[in-house]
Amino acid sequence: MERKKTSLPKLAKVFLNSFAKPKAKPRKWSGPPPRSVFKNTGVVLATIIVIGLFVFGLDTLLVNLLGLIMNVAK
Repeated sequence: MERKKTSLPKLAKVFLNSFAKPKAKPRKWSGPPPRSVFKNTGVVLATIIVIGLFVFGLDTLLVNLLGLIMNVAK
């Protein structure tokens, strides 16, 4: 099976046609309204705080239990 030889100018044309031209005109992003963004941000922050407090409490409990076990083992 023969391989086609690709010339450098042809590769340059492909590159310029594919990457160098702007693809589309810039458009204004119409994302969610600010009220929704702030609400979702609040929900995320509250969830992070609740989970953080839960992990902190669980860690404190387990450390204290381990301390009791280590004192009993002496």
